[in-house]
Amino acid sequence: MASPRRSRESNLKTDLALDVAIPTHFRCPISLELMRDPVTASTGITYDRQSIETWQELGNTSCPVTGQQLQHQDLIPNHSIRKMIQDWCVAHRPFGIERIPTPTAPVNRAEVMDVLSEIATASRRGDVAACARSVAKVTNWAKENERNRRRLASDGMTRVLAATFVAFARASSDVAVVRILEEVLAAMAMLLPLDEEAAACIGSSPESLNRLVSVLRCGDVAARLHAALAVKELLASGGARADAIAATKGMGEALVKLVKRPVSSRAMKASLVSIFYMVNSDEKTATRIVDLGLVPVLVEILVDDEKSMCEKALAVLDGLLSCERGRENACGHALTVPVLAKKMFRVSDMATEFVVSVLWKLCKDHKGGGRERCLLDALQVGTFHKLLLLLQVGCGEATKERATDLLKLLNAFDSTKAGPSLSDST
Repeated sequence: MASPRRSRESNLKTDLALDVAIPTHFRCPISLELMRDPVTASTGITYDRQSIETWQELGNTSCPVTGQQLQHQDLIPNHSIRKMIQDWCVAHRPFGIERIPTPTAPVNRAEVMDVLSEIATASRRGDVAACARSVAKVTNWAKENERNRRRLASDGMTRVLAATFVAFARASSDVAVVRILEEVLAAMAMLLPLDEEAAACIGSSPESLNRLVSVLRCGDVAARLHAALAVKELLASGGARADAIAATKGMGEALVKLVKRPVSSRAMKASLVSIFYMVNSDEKTATRIVDLGLVPVLVEILVDDEKSMCEKALAVLDGLLSCERGRENACGHALTVPVLAKKMFRVSDMATEFVVSVLWKLCKDHKGGGRERCLLDALQVGTFHKLLLLLQVGCGEATKERATDLLKLLNAFDSTKAGPSLSDST
């Protein structure tokens, strides 16, 4: 905790900084703040890079000050102004002004196009070393800032990286090839989302899908995360491509393993999203995933994990319960219904809708002996009154229908026992 003296000094510096008049020519004409990365547009006016780039991204093609049409979108760093601003900051340091850092020059289109050509040529020749050097440039650029990542993505880098992954996926499995595949995945992970062409390139290559499974199984922590993110991107596109990915040998097992024994929270979330896409596209896939023992793992996740993870776990559980085997597994877990009821209203509106869907499938669609146990558990943990509350506060039409159906099922089940029914007490 900061001492009172230190707090007073900090407040004094802030007050002094506010009292210092920033020279007009050091202010950005757009934000009116001190420029941290001054750049000059084609009209000769200098702006702070972030402000003018935001202006351009909004579709504006004229100079904000002069109103003249910008001849091109290129922005030239104004080193003279930047050095003057830095000197001014140093001179006013006693007043609480911090020296602005020297910005890293963003990558330009010519540099990107050169590297695109280098990577394409190296992958055609099967030159692993040359390709690795060029991919490393991409990774370093992408690490620097969001501006570079946008430039790389807009100039088609993900398409070239995808083609490179496919090319080396067809090569032998020696250490160098495995390494370059992991490096390409790392670079792509920094430029997500993949565009349609890049996704189609990898998704239509059986060799590439098999390589992704291999990385998911055997790669290091970072590589498995990058592979999981790539698979999620490919599945998000849907259609026949998603079916091919789900049918790839070992894919389901590898993703389930990342949920059971996660290498990171991000990898686990990506795997859950991927499984969600897979089980919702095909009931046979859902049955296969259930047989891998995922249902009890999902219930355990719901017990004490954070909200975002719980939402994804509920989505997957709802998909798995589309098959009878999934409903059997869920009914067989003593915590399923109590945990589901507890999650209502506590995670998100979407999570609550998933909870209602899961409970509805357990109490209505399940044909096994566990159906009555689920109904009894639901009554005992107060699900009836929570469903009434949900109808009062409002929800989606499909959820409303299922909640109403559940209320009827619970009331009918309760009326078979001695005493008044729940509806008589409401």
